[in-house]
Amino acid sequence: MDSNRFRWRIVLVRPRNPLNIGAAARAMANFGFGELVVVAPYDPVWQETRSAVGAADVVHSARAVENLAGALTGSNLVIGTTSGQRRNLDREIISLDVLTAWLERRRHGGRAALLFGSEKTGLSNQDMSYCHLLVRIPTTAQCPSMNLGQAVAVCCFELARSMRASLQSQSQHEGGDQVASPASQVRAHLSAPAPIESLDHLFERAARVLDQVGYLKPKSRRATLIKLRRMLIERGLSSHDAKLLGGVLAQIEWKLGQP
Repeated sequence: MDSNRFRWRIVLVRPRNPLNIGAAARAMANFGFGELVVVAPYDPVWQETRSAVGAADVVHSARAVENLAGALTGSNLVIGTTSGQRRNLDREIISLDVLTAWLERRRHGGRAALLFGSEKTGLSNQDMSYCHLLVRIPTTAQCPSMNLGQAVAVCCFELARSMRASLQSQSQHEGGDQVASPASQVRAHLSAPAPIESLDHLFERAARVLDQVGYLKPKSRRATLIKLRRMLIERGLSSHDAKLLGGVLAQIEWKLGQP
């Protein structure tokens, strides 16, 4: 897989157990991942984790942020993990073992974030509305959910395994006497995927316009906005697309403000 095209960030959302945070950091170090961001950690737990004797370098360099949007800054691919149990997600979930093939179909790399929810509730529907994709570790139906630290370890192992396979394949190709075809030498100019903060700004502007025209109703507003954010992210907009659509919404917003 061209996981090498991605710079991975592991994001723990509202973790509550210091042992789980430490185990997640240790697993990241085991498989060569160094960027950890923790969203809204319970402060005593976070301080206990950071001060633990022998804590991994990953923990010491980790960032704590107040909200998920802050954790995703700069990311143009966001993947959420879920067992898919006890809720109607109304969207596709793929198995971790086919994530490699899914990533290979993406034309661009960049910064990617892999999200893990809290031990008790997992990722909320709002958290998942930021995700381009949801992934499930293929556990048994009798025991579908995993310990947070174990889940991070399994996912990091899969990403690292795929990255090694990609490097080996690349090395074999470079070592062979292969002649690139003219078609393979053609490079189309394609706009990179929009980073998550650009999509968030676009979403906020769309929400303001919809409020102004009376589309959002008080009782269904929250659910509608979650679906809207999810729709924007799942479209896979490029930076050019996001800029164009943002300009359209800005013009509508300006026009609505005119007497």
